Amino acid sequence: MNAAASAPSLGAAARYWLTLGWINFGGPAGQIAIMHRDLVEKRAWIEEQRFLHALNYCMLLPGPEAMQLAIYIGWLLHGTTGGVIAGIGFFLPAVLILLLLSWLYASYGHVGPIAGVLAGFKPVVVAIVLFAVVTVGRRALERAEHFVLAAAAFLAIQFLDVPFPLIVLGAIGIGLLMGFVRRDAPATSAGVASSSPIAGNVARPARPLRLIALWIALTVIPLGVLAMIQAPRVLKPVYLFFTQAAFVTFGGAYAVLAYVNQAAVQQFGWLTAAQAVDGFALAETTPGPLIMVLQFVGFMAGWNAPEPWTPAAAALSAALLTSYATFVPSFFFILLGAPYIERLRGVRWLDAALAAVTAAVVGVILNLGVVFGTAVLWNRGEGNAFALAVAGLAALALWRGVKVSWLVLGGGFAGLLAHLPGWI
Repeated sequence: MNAAASAPSLGAAARYWLTLGWINFGGPAGQIAIMHRDLVEKRAWIEEQRFLHALNYCMLLPGPEAMQLAIYIGWLLHGTTGGVIAGIGFFLPAVLILLLLSWLYASYGHVGPIAGVLAGFKPVVVAIVLFAVVTVGRRALERAEHFVLAAAAFLAIQFLDVPFPLIVLGAIGIGLLMGFVRRDAPATSAGVASSSPIAGNVARPARPLRLIALWIALTVIPLGVLAMIQAPRVLKPVYLFFTQAAFVTFGGAYAVLAYVNQAAVQQFGWLTAAQAVDGFALAETTPGPLIMVLQFVGFMAGWNAPEPWTPAAAALSAALLTSYATFVPSFFFILLGAPYIERLRGVRWLDAALAAVTAAVVGVILNLGVVFGTAVLWNRGEGNAFALAVAGLAALALWRGVKVSWLVLGGGFAGLLAHLPGWI
């Protein structure tokens, strides 16, 4: 690996980001690994310390951390233009692919072979979520108090229906307290100076007041458009909900889906728990951020309540509004915060707050696994032998390092084969 990075041309970077959007399978861990391999090891566009520092900042933010990392690196390389190109290239292919898959699901999801494929997807998703509890827990649960936080978060959302944002806020408060109490905690390595020639971008604020005004305008414009047209009633609450969700979706897609399941399924009734599982499975088969599952939720909300439009028109509009509300804030989180983030490198209390949030997220993900497992592995109080077998094999394959995208496709193929003779 080169000691210092060399910045590429804007055209070369744009080609990379647009290509990455079609191949970035594997969820945030896989996407971050792809970018590290390509940008640090192979192309040497950014050095190791700068990459890790950017990643640490993105981990603090709500929303898709891998996409935000791409925006951050794009900004480091070519300023605001580079960040915008990187972000759009990262998620646009997934938007297009999932729109097609969502339409096929809503139109034909309960018909013949498609129902069998979905029946194979679902237990794989259960295994993925439960495996995430183990993998995230290994990283997050470093101290005894972290285990307590994870257990408390699970009990709060599972039995007390405490909203996910309150769990996050509580974890932040506890983490800050822990950070001030544990003054003997070791300093992080984030404060190591960088020799990268692109690091100078961090010192240049990008006119924050202008960016904030643009952010507000881009947030309000869709509401103005909806007020001017005779749109389905569901579009406004969908947009408002996912606009709000973009600020509280800490912990990645697994934690986000737990929050959305609590609100969109139980509170608003936009879709069923089984449909939420199906949407997660579809999102696992696409490139791009795993948080794309939210677009599926929006799509189904519009499809199920389209009046006075057609289901397809309402679903398309709701899906695009959902993705717009979900991804636009990520650009501003990076473009506003990145110029100042150098000042926070190695701050102990900030590290402690992040560790507490991550620990609480483990409990939230466990809740999601319980919800999905109950819906998929048991049917009317009885175990589903096929689903239990597929989930068990998927868990074993995950432990052996098989890629998630291959597992989901394999589960779908198993469901199709099992459906043909009428087994399920």
